[in-house]
Amino acid sequence: MNEIPNDIPNASRPGHAQPGLLGKILAFAGLAALATLGFMFSLVVVAVAAVAAVFLGTYLWWKTRAVRKMMREQRAAGIRRGDGQPEGEVIEGEAVIVREYTARLGRVLPPGDAEK
Repeated sequence: MNEIPNDIPNASRPGHAQPGLLGKILAFAGLAALATLGFMFSLVVVAVAAVAAVFLGTYLWWKTRAVRKMMREQRAAGIRRGDGQPEGEVIEGEAVIVREYTARLGRVLPPGDAEK
């Protein structure tokens, strides 16, 4: 295989000359054009996403208008009644914290639970 010599500064592939001033200018112009196109494409993507978000928000706002109206009427009915709360049923309950045990050779249940 042909190896690139390390003793030559800025060595390219053997048999190829370094790019001249015109080559460097053309490479810079191409890079600038690609960067500009990439930036323009990203702006288009962001603009399309923003328009889609506005349309989606408007659609959801329009579709939920009946539900919002019903909620306003229910809240107003509760305030007219004087309690400020809509009618309904409150379900109360308890929470029990159960201690955890590590299973050993014998008993797995906590003491007193084995009889139940």
